[in-house]
Amino acid sequence: MTEHRTGAPAPAAGPGERTAPARRPVRDALAPVRLRLVALAFLLAVRISVGIALPALLATAVGAVLDGTGVRGPAALLAVVLAVGGLCEAAAGPLAASANATGTHRLRMLTIRHLLSLGPRSPHAVGDAVTQVVQSAPMAAGLPARAAESAISLLGSVAALAALWWTNWQAGLAFTLAMPLTVLIAQRFMKEAGRAQENYLGAQSRIADGLVAALTGVRTIRAAGTLATETDRVLEPLPELSAAGRAMWRTERDVVWRLGLLLPLTDVLVLAVAGLAVADGRLSAAGLLAVSGYLALASGMVDQIDVLLGIAQARAGARRLDAVFRHEPPAGGTAGSMPTDGAVRLRAVTVRRAGEPVLDQLDLDLPAGAAVALVGRTGAGKSVLAGLLGRLTDPDEGEISIGGVPVRDLPLDRLRTLVVHAFERPELYGRTVHEAISFGRPGISREDVVHAARAAQADRFVRRLPDGYDTPLDETPMSGGERQRLGLARALIRPALVHVLDDATSGLDTATEAEVSRSVTELLAGRTRLVVAHRAATAARCDLVAWLDGGRIRAFGPHGRLWANPEYRAVFGPAGAPGPLADRDPTKKEEERCRVEHR
Repeated sequence: MTEHRTGAPAPAAGPGERTAPARRPVRDALAPVRLRLVALAFLLAVRISVGIALPALLATAVGAVLDGTGVRGPAALLAVVLAVGGLCEAAAGPLAASANATGTHRLRMLTIRHLLSLGPRSPHAVGDAVTQVVQSAPMAAGLPARAAESAISLLGSVAALAALWWTNWQAGLAFTLAMPLTVLIAQRFMKEAGRAQENYLGAQSRIADGLVAALTGVRTIRAAGTLATETDRVLEPLPELSAAGRAMWRTERDVVWRLGLLLPLTDVLVLAVAGLAVADGRLSAAGLLAVSGYLALASGMVDQIDVLLGIAQARAGARRLDAVFRHEPPAGGTAGSMPTDGAVRLRAVTVRRAGEPVLDQLDLDLPAGAAVALVGRTGAGKSVLAGLLGRLTDPDEGEISIGGVPVRDLPLDRLRTLVVHAFERPELYGRTVHEAISFGRPGISREDVVHAARAAQADRFVRRLPDGYDTPLDETPMSGGERQRLGLARALIRPALVHVLDDATSGLDTATEAEVSRSVTELLAGRTRLVVAHRAATAARCDLVAWLDGGRIRAFGPHGRLWANPEYRAVFGPAGAPGPLADRDPTKKEEERCRVEHR
């Protein structure tokens, strides 16, 4: 069992499970930048106010020139307003960039933390999760600034339209009558562009998923000579990606030529109406200049294709992030009492995958301080059962308790100290070997780290490294068995009531596995252990064996008693098949193999 799984469906909340309240990731990410967004909105409002004032001020200055009256005052006022507008323009850009950068950082951190908190429950594959963090987060973080710019621009356009009506109502009426068609075109563009962007991001995620999977199995691919086949598989979503990209460009092309045709026709119509008013003496020449300026500002409510496209992209990113945050991580309980012993009890536990039961109304008791081997054929649900104790997954039905306290009622941070897992393929974290073993317990001493490594039979190979326990992890080539031993040492160093060893010694040879088992037994004496076992000798070293078959416990008892059943022996494959040694104690057989290997 690996430590992190992706792509599995998230189980439904079980009876009585508390879930965290729904989150709004973009809103949470904006908390530190709200003041900057307020300042940005203020600057944009001032800038648009300057834009609205300019046509009137310019008309006044031009009228003063034409009338031969004093032009110094209107010109000075015009210069001051232009300077204010320029300063706002200069300050708004860096402020928007700063808000977007901070929002992107926050949103990425929230997304990463949420994905990690989902753990094995995450419905998102690795490539999709990476795409969410790298692409969707920065796109969504830009939504507030873009929305503020668009909203204030829209308000400015409405104010300019009102000023246009005030300056010449016929020109304002002509513009208003032409607007509905323009607005419909813009709305359709937003909808189609957003859909195309979501399809584009989805295809990118699938390519990323395939690439991650291929890189993980690159040795197998090269050994099998299937490079071309795997390349085709990774790039299978490429036509969909290309189609989504073409759809975006086609949508933008269509709206550009339509608006590019409609807006000039609207301008011509409005200016023609205003020109007739000038000819009839109902509007001055300076008033015509004001009409032209207000017309340009009023047209801005739809003549902002780049802004609309940016909003469509940001909304697509936000919707994809919402899909991530829609899956809530498990919420811990608030139990005041803590377990006093490691007795584990499972009652009527059912776990379903794709609608089919993996565990079916299963009952199991692990006595406090006992070592219990969990055996069963491949696919019997051993790792699923093992993950229930530490809530790596939750049952669809039933209850699990430790020391009489239901695990759902325990705070998650406390549960992590009560139940410790060691996995078949552990992931190692930290800068050095020491940090990999002490991961999660940064204050642990070197003596304790070495003690755990010795119990896991890792101390000898660690000391052969260039800097021993201080060797950087990325400079430490390790076999699968060596990684497994470090992962086991990491589990052993954590004091807990229950230790779950999920096939944690499968990568070791029989001699080393026997030594590790003896050391672990001594170190964890008195603690409850659930050991997922594939070897008969591993099961024989445990106090009891739980035989999992058909989603339920078929038999429970000492290994020696179960060994008399040929179906039980068959669970271990050829090693358990009946033969000359079938009725002998498997522990003694294992010791004989160890002596042969040592010789």
